[in-house]
Amino acid sequence: MCKQYLEVTYRRGKPFAAYLYLDRRPGDKAARSERREDFVVDFASDGRVIGIELIRLRQISLGALNEALSAAQTVSLVPDDLAPLSAA
Repeated sequence: MCKQYLEVTYRRGKPFAAYLYLDRRPGDKAARSERREDFVVDFASDGRVIGIELIRLRQISLGALNEALSAAQTVSLVPDDLAPLSAA
């Protein structure tokens, strides 16, 4: 299993896209996705949440993300976890 981490893509020095990778098993791929207001939750074929695509980087709500993570029985985020989104 991989630990969770945030991958941020920058364009012209500003965050453009981000993906929060959650615990995964080798070979896990998104079997379905569920759109929320500011992000998309990806599920493995067995229903586990394996990642969250952050689609509105400037409007991301830590509370909404943590609700999705709580429902997935995954560790909650703290503000420092999202710091790379405002680094540039």
